[in-house]
Amino acid sequence: MKARILFSGGKDSSLSALLLESFFDVELVTCTFSLAPVVEIAAEVAAKLGFKHSAIEMDMSVLDEAFQLILDDGYPRHAINHIHLEALEKVASLSPGCVIADGIRRDDIAPRPDQSSLRSIEDRFGVFCVSPLLGYGRAAVNDLVNRYLVIEEDLSDRLDKADYETELRQLIRDRCGDEKVKEIFPEHIQSRVISRK
Repeated sequence: MKARILFSGGKDSSLSALLLESFFDVELVTCTFSLAPVVEIAAEVAAKLGFKHSAIEMDMSVLDEAFQLILDDGYPRHAINHIHLEALEKVASLSPGCVIADGIRRDDIAPRPDQSSLRSIEDRFGVFCVSPLLGYGRAAVNDLVNRYLVIEEDLSDRLDKADYETELRQLIRDRCGDEKVKEIFPEHIQSRVISRK
């Protein structure tokens, strides 16, 4: 059975792929709006990890809706959740009979789809939605990452990565300028995988 994992090139989605590779034919999937070179970044990481990789172009209306959410809220949580749920649905619609996975951990608040949305996706598209890290907290994930992956970490706005935030930041930058990006997104550390250990 194939498992298609929503892939950002970061430690969580990479670790999910490692956890599933013994049981499934793993393919890493990056959803993009083509505003930033996220596909190239994710494909490079996927190749270093030894997994197949593909990209799925998302409808720009999804990012426009996320943009409005983030402006209304003043913070990214609902916007990131919106994009993630739409990405899950898009991948599921193209993958009947597959496992659709992500890198959500127990302590994540965004993205974090609700159970009824996941059940709806499963029922409508004949897929199985899983989050292999859902039972793991940050410390447990970091321990596994330290054992199995080489990563680099930096502030989110300085690290080339392939997550939803990258293209959402770019859209805000294009429409509102750098100051609005700084106002909305708190400084935080993110990761990109370099290789397996």
